[in-house]
Amino acid sequence: MKLPSLGFLGRAPATLLLAVLAVGMTSAAVFAAAASAALAKAQKEAEAKGYIFVATHEEIVSKAKQEGKLRVIVSTDNGLLKHLTAGFKKKYPFIDIRAEELRGTDAYIRQLHEIKGGLVKGQDVNDLAYDYYDEYAPFQKKFDILAMAEQKVLQIPPQLVDAVNRNVVAIGSGIQVVAYNKKLIAAERVPDTWEGFLKPEFAGRKFVLDIRPKDISALVPAWGLEKTLDFARKLAAQNPIWARGNTRVLTAMLAGEQTLLLGPDFDSVLRIMDKDKTDSIAYKLVEPLPMRLNEAQGILSKAENPYAALLWLEFVGSTEGQKILDERGPYEGSVFIAGTVQERAARGKKQSVVDWGHYNKIPEYERKIIEAYGFPRAQ
Repeated sequence: MKLPSLGFLGRAPATLLLAVLAVGMTSAAVFAAAASAALAKAQKEAEAKGYIFVATHEEIVSKAKQEGKLRVIVSTDNGLLKHLTAGFKKKYPFIDIRAEELRGTDAYIRQLHEIKGGLVKGQDVNDLAYDYYDEYAPFQKKFDILAMAEQKVLQIPPQLVDAVNRNVVAIGSGIQVVAYNKKLIAAERVPDTWEGFLKPEFAGRKFVLDIRPKDISALVPAWGLEKTLDFARKLAAQNPIWARGNTRVLTAMLAGEQTLLLGPDFDSVLRIMDKDKTDSIAYKLVEPLPMRLNEAQGILSKAENPYAALLWLEFVGSTEGQKILDERGPYEGSVFIAGTVQERAARGKKQSVVDWGHYNKIPEYERKIIEAYGFPRAQ
């Protein structure tokens, strides 16, 4: 017996498949057109403001390959820079990179004068110390890094890019905590609020306070300037132990010479704890949790290798670069990047964030707080 042809059963699914593919290709074409239009719009807007907008990552890589070199001078520790440059070199082996650490106020001032005088040669990436942030801004190359990040041309989280100047990336962050020697003070006696340090039991040299108030200035976003200044005056009235430099105090705390430190960097405390064989050092996260953008980096307007520099800023702001900062810093991955040690610690906490709206105002905040302190000196 001859079986009937089943060809008609194959034709219907094939027709349906073709229809589905046609719809899919149409959707893809619509998406591509929308993406292309968004890129064109972003480029037009950037150029209207006097910025350079590169439409594709491939173009950046191609131009960086032609440059073939990169010189970075920033505040990142030399040991960490070695790991970052190794990671960058692995990703872009065609770029000959040299990176150096710049450290200390005198070095920043000297470099700033050299930049202003047009004396800097052979440097591409520079550090913008927040004390002089606005003075650096006119000398940075006007790439619209923010727009390129928003359009995914550069894989940089947009929140790391200066929303005003648009061409600076903050690769790191700081969280200010309370550190203490738990063999000298019980955890339950350590204040759970900032105002807790104003209690009578903490008057008379009971805690250490840094004369440079980056910790207290970071409360301004949550509290406002007047409340913060009032708090600063009351802190000074407690007659704390005035000091300069968190690391020095934490080392003394490890030796049992200090009990309580208000406002050290979270990553510094974690590193001291790593070295603490006596299990003496502990910390508290006090809300609102002061959080700061830091390690701002940009590309000099006279950079000889600006496209290689763009790739560097992308790398250090990417998940890959942040992992190196977190593991090799250690603990220096940005609090604004999901999954870093700092981000996990801050998750769910009420925060006081020194974002780009406050970043260049910090020197002013600090001057006023130091005045509220009564211009103390380190003891």
